[in-house]
Amino acid sequence: MLHDPNRVYVFDTTLRDGEQVPGCQLTTPEKIEIARELEALGVDIIEAGFPVSSPGDFQSVVEISKAVSTPTVCALTRANKGDIDAAIEALKYAKHPRIHTGIGSSDMHIKHKFNSTREEILERAVEAVKYAKRGVEDIEFYAEDAGRADIHYLAKMVEAVIAAGATVVNIPDTNGYCLPDQYGSKIRFLKENVKNIDKAIISVHCHNDLGLATANSIAGLQNGARQVEGTINGIGERAGNTSMEEVVMILKTHQSLGLHTQIKSQKIYEISRLVSTQMRMPVQPNKAIVGGNAFAHSSGIHQDGFLKMRENYEIIRPEDVGFPSATIVLTARSGRHALKFHLERLGFKLEKDELADAYHRFLTLADGKLDISDDDLRGLVVNQEVRG
Repeated sequence: MLHDPNRVYVFDTTLRDGEQVPGCQLTTPEKIEIARELEALGVDIIEAGFPVSSPGDFQSVVEISKAVSTPTVCALTRANKGDIDAAIEALKYAKHPRIHTGIGSSDMHIKHKFNSTREEILERAVEAVKYAKRGVEDIEFYAEDAGRADIHYLAKMVEAVIAAGATVVNIPDTNGYCLPDQYGSKIRFLKENVKNIDKAIISVHCHNDLGLATANSIAGLQNGARQVEGTINGIGERAGNTSMEEVVMILKTHQSLGLHTQIKSQKIYEISRLVSTQMRMPVQPNKAIVGGNAFAHSSGIHQDGFLKMRENYEIIRPEDVGFPSATIVLTARSGRHALKFHLERLGFKLEKDELADAYHRFLTLADGKLDISDDDLRGLVVNQEVRG
């Protein structure tokens, strides 16, 4: 089914799962702006919304379907006809429509969410896929809470929905419960034991409740999944979803995995800022790949190594993700090499003794001042005195 067995399809759910963050709802024009940027980024599938949930969500799916042409536009549903009808209607303008339908697969959900049995749930899953297939060819099925599901029942469900017409099977770790080896083993089991698995792509959709979403997603890809679901900046319900930019850059950095995406990584920082602004949700400074401090070096030992050869302390170049540039931040822990670097940037070339003298005064200043400005540095040299 796959033309390139090593290609990983990127399914972005920033506009659906990501938008479920309290207080971060977007207007339809804001969603369209983000969708167009996701298209420019090279995302394969955009999950545009949950049409039956509200008139606003329905309209967003309609308008996003009109606004983008290359990516598949996906609409979420539960396993019932009303949801699926709404999704079919909302996707009528999509060039490449997909319905994402599904139901719980763990005994916890079957008993305590649906008050049902394994047999009834299996029947509902198959019915939903068959019904959706009448309106849209591309059907993704999600086995909710697969992370806690019995593996043999999960395999039976996956086989049944593929037979019913599912083109993608999503194995979500809905509660962020799994450890990477457990999740990877689950994907591997499905890959090896579901007889018609070659008729569908396995997708990974991991939540970050224990901080393992990215690790679990990579484990799933290493074990045969070829679609990854995530969000920009890792936003989403509770502790968030898999951070799309982390997965993309892990695959790019670890080429030994032999996997690749179509993402234009140089556009990552720009869309990260857009999503952060539109959703009024700041990115934590120490966030991998896109955080404000992701390429900032403040320790003297690190600065010295970085200035000698950037690869000593950078495995990703800032320009690879469109980040403005790496920064050498001056603090009380900075060394002479960093001070010399900044003074030379300002046009001051000091002899060894002069630099030692300036460094001594710099440490006194840095101990009492959090932000060292260019004016402070000029003051160290020009006036030979500390400016506080």
